[in-house]
Amino acid sequence: MKEAIVTQGLTKKFNGLVAVDHINFKVKSGEIFGLLGPNGAGKTTTINMLITLLKPTEGTAYVSGFDIRREPEKIRERIGVVFQDMTVDRNLTGYENMWLHGKLYNIPEKELKRRIKELLEFVELEKWANVELRKYSGGMIRRLEIARGLLHTPEILFLDEPTLGLDPQTRAHIWDYIRRTKKEKNMTILLTTHYMDEAEKLCDRIAIIDHGKIIAIGTPEQLKKTIGGDIIYITVSKENHDIKRFMEVIKDNVSEKTKIINTNTLAITVENAPEKIPLIFDVAQSNGVKILEIKYSRPTLDDVFLQLTGRKLREEEGSFTDFVRRAMLMRRRRMR
Repeated sequence: MKEAIVTQGLTKKFNGLVAVDHINFKVKSGEIFGLLGPNGAGKTTTINMLITLLKPTEGTAYVSGFDIRREPEKIRERIGVVFQDMTVDRNLTGYENMWLHGKLYNIPEKELKRRIKELLEFVELEKWANVELRKYSGGMIRRLEIARGLLHTPEILFLDEPTLGLDPQTRAHIWDYIRRTKKEKNMTILLTTHYMDEAEKLCDRIAIIDHGKIIAIGTPEQLKKTIGGDIIYITVSKENHDIKRFMEVIKDNVSEKTKIINTNTLAITVENAPEKIPLIFDVAQSNGVKILEIKYSRPTLDDVFLQLTGRKLREEEGSFTDFVRRAMLMRRRRMR
């Protein structure tokens, strides 16, 4: 299978800060490939280099076979982009936004009219074509941006945090459009996300990125299999105990694969959780530790991130940057 994107030691530094650190990955033609990681991990910087908005400090990448350093114009002709932040004009109608974008790509008028009609139907916005975007919801604007990104029939579509700030129901609808885009248009899609469920439900393969480095690549199932068993989470009373000492006791008696998640919670990887839970209660009781909560689950991508980094991906999702973006989005909606 032909490779749509290849990165080779791709690196970006800002005043000495390494935002992307010598990353290497390949995206196959026709697949949905995800960059999964917390805010500030280097996802958007990576996309901006691949779409030729940023020049790499070191290394390079090939998009549709063209070098991002030497052939940016050829790459831009072949890609579509849906940026993390809204880039449409809210004073124009949906049709006018599409028309303007098509003219920038020199699409012939007859073909442009046909493509706009087809794509507005594809994202179910044909009835809203002549309505100003100030009357659109956040989800409708996102759907329009996806349609706009497909207008010039790109070989590769880049989606940077495509559902950021949207409610769960709208996110699910956007997922449907992304799946349909891949299926009906046979398109390669690279998306960034810090939502585990989004990566797992949409992506054929995932690269987990943290602090600018790729720390794991594989299908969702391959990544989860690296955990090697069930995950038991134990929350204990903060009174009269030392969590580090209790962790060592658990390691000696239950499983070596034990980590501290926070001040009073442990994550334990075992082969058979139902068999191990009674043993955990016995160990806790004999050591004077009071268990407040115990639960277990099959491995998730969050567990993979925990295993690789020692912290949960969800801990990064409430960053100040994300908060500001959500606040701005809500303000825009109130101004409609």
